[in-house]
Amino acid sequence: QAYLVESGGGLVQDGGSLRLTCTAPRTITSVFNANVMGWYRQAAGKERELVATVTARGSTNYVDSVKGRFTISRDNARKRIYLQMNNLKPEATAIYSCTMGETSWGQGTQVTVSG
Repeated sequence: QAYLVESGGGLVQDGGSLRLTCTAPRTITSVFNANVMGWYRQAAGKERELVATVTARGSTNYVDSVKGRFTISRDNARKRIYLQMNNLKPEATAIYSCTMGETSWGQGTQVTVSG
């Protein structure tokens, strides 16, 4: 399994923005480049939810609730993915985790949006 590290979470007010980063420092670049990468989130007491994915070629997909506000991107040379989250709402409060091919997972980073 790949070693994934998330960062960028924190406390933000309703309507604020955060940018999450996920790195794969121990993964060979070609392996990273070949995988679909994604962000999931899990709020307290709820099931884990897919937020966004980005393919090796940069095609993206989002859950309906974040469309138009969140943007996922990847930097293959740096083996990183990002999640830019704008106009955050309290219901976005959750632990956000990145995944490589849905076979490797990071520990997650807490995002808290105060109302």
